[in-house]
Amino acid sequence: MPVITAVKPQRNKKRLNIYLDGRFGFGIDLENFLKLGLKVEEELSEEDIEEIIKKAEFQKTLDKLLRFATLRPRSEKEISNWFKKQKVHESIIPKLFERIKHLELVDDEAFAGWWIEQRLTFKPKGAMALRQELRQKGIAKETIDKVLAKTKIDEVGMAKELMQKKAYKWQNLPKKEARLKMSQFLARKGFAWEVIEKVVEKR
Repeated sequence: MPVITAVKPQRNKKRLNIYLDGRFGFGIDLENFLKLGLKVEEELSEEDIEEIIKKAEFQKTLDKLLRFATLRPRSEKEISNWFKKQKVHESIIPKLFERIKHLELVDDEAFAGWWIEQRLTFKPKGAMALRQELRQKGIAKETIDKVLAKTKIDEVGMAKELMQKKAYKWQNLPKKEARLKMSQFLARKGFAWEVIEKVVEKR
């Protein structure tokens, strides 16, 4: 059976490299290393090594996932896409999902609220556009309705502000053509027709 011949720290000091019979065997996080009580001159069966690597891989992936999930609110679809991108083995995905859900780091409602707030602050759009974007992000209609219902969105005010910023585009056009262009612009921004009428008819 392979024997542990050396244990060396990795650069980040939180992981260790385990050498078997003088060659690199596998990497492992410090927590699992201490928990498993591994030491130099210890013999390991192939089954032992496989189980250790599985535990080490889980912790390594969890550490990466936590860095990703704590940057901002994350949706379940975002986490699923992250697993695919990182090529995480299917056998550990359920446990990883369970762990971050327990830590309240994946929440579609919180993500939807964050997304709407970001849009309203940096890239104003109408409620219809926000709904469409969130649906594309994998958020359920019920969740979107719930978040929008408790979010104050002054669509008329936003539309007026957008119109003022783009006024130079239409100021020299005939009145009818200008109104058409303005209406099309606001429609592309996801504003409902009743909002567009209120804004455009006053110009």
